[in-house]
Amino acid sequence: MPATPQIRIAATFMRGGTSKGVFFRLQDLPEEARVPGPARDALLLRVIGSPDPYGKQIDGMGAATSSTSKAVIVSRSTRPDHDVDYLFGQVSIDQPFVDWSGNCGNLSAAVGPFAIGNGLLDAGRVPRNGTATVRIWQANIGKTIVAHVPMTDGAVQETGDFELDGVTFPAAEVQLEFIDPADEGDGEAGGAMFPTGNVVDDLEVPGLGCLKATLIDAGIPTIFVDAAAVGCTGTELQDAINGSSEALAMFESIRAHGAVRMGLIRDVAEAARRQHTPKVAFVAPPASYTASSGKPVAASDVDLLVRALSMGKLHHAMMGTAAVAIGTAAAIPGTLVNLAAGGGARQAVRFGHPSGTLRVGAEAAHVDGRWTVTKALMSRSARVLMEGHVRVPGDSF
Repeated sequence: MPATPQIRIAATFMRGGTSKGVFFRLQDLPEEARVPGPARDALLLRVIGSPDPYGKQIDGMGAATSSTSKAVIVSRSTRPDHDVDYLFGQVSIDQPFVDWSGNCGNLSAAVGPFAIGNGLLDAGRVPRNGTATVRIWQANIGKTIVAHVPMTDGAVQETGDFELDGVTFPAAEVQLEFIDPADEGDGEAGGAMFPTGNVVDDLEVPGLGCLKATLIDAGIPTIFVDAAAVGCTGTELQDAINGSSEALAMFESIRAHGAVRMGLIRDVAEAARRQHTPKVAFVAPPASYTASSGKPVAASDVDLLVRALSMGKLHHAMMGTAAVAIGTAAAIPGTLVNLAAGGGARQAVRFGHPSGTLRVGAEAAHVDGRWTVTKALMSRSARVLMEGHVRVPGDSF
């Protein structure tokens, strides 16, 4: 059998927030993969090393976690008032599919630096020193993200003293604005931000009965439940949930039934093919705990506790898009997130997650009988880890 040579594709391996992914310029992809479809999916699966029945992604760039099995495609934008288009793919670890249904808020922090470093912005848009403002069109969900990228001597500044819990080393701060993170449609009370029109719903889940849940679509579709209602405290670290097949099955059942209630799928059986969205998270009032790094978190340090699952596992920190959902829900009185934080009006919260704490803000207003959110804000950091080319067998897509 003749050997199939490998092909080289220009790529950059980047950390954004608490995630890592392989970044491509659209123009550098093989022609067949420059458009959505089976060829693109097959290529990204092979790059990341999926599907891997061993669950390790040894033969690819992934690291066998939801935070590291990711791919990003960036191109110059054709949309008015935007610099680049950003497309995110969550690559399944053990199944042969790429989920394009949502954004990655963490990797959003790396899109601006990548675009600047790869010549996707006009030179006049990038100051030699100061801050470059990059207007990003998030193509998965049709939303605008504004990244404020620090520049030093004509290059993206990557090092600095900004610390992000869940990331070992400090780096330069990248501020992100998620513009109009929720669609305020023509529906009831909350419009599409609350798909059911309610800030709290009764969600029937087999084996659990009726759970109170906040179903919100802001940043990413997210299902919030009270920690106590599902036998948790909100201080759990990864092993407490990921080491329990019963707990994982329970949260997946909540996610599947919540997805049906939100109108994202028609039947719970479809949830297995839509792993990236919605997210499911549980909230609790402030309490003291020790983060995964050994750092103590005092109850007085946070407004509430949040734990979230991604791709079927408890996340080691917090997904950026879920943080947007947390900030948005916290700003709206009566949601489970808002109540866990003590209730009332608020523009920002600091919440505790398994790796430490994170502050996120949102600007919400009650207008004409429904809630609107103009923007959510948070800070992340980003860094190039490696750049050059990835290689894949030429017949893999």
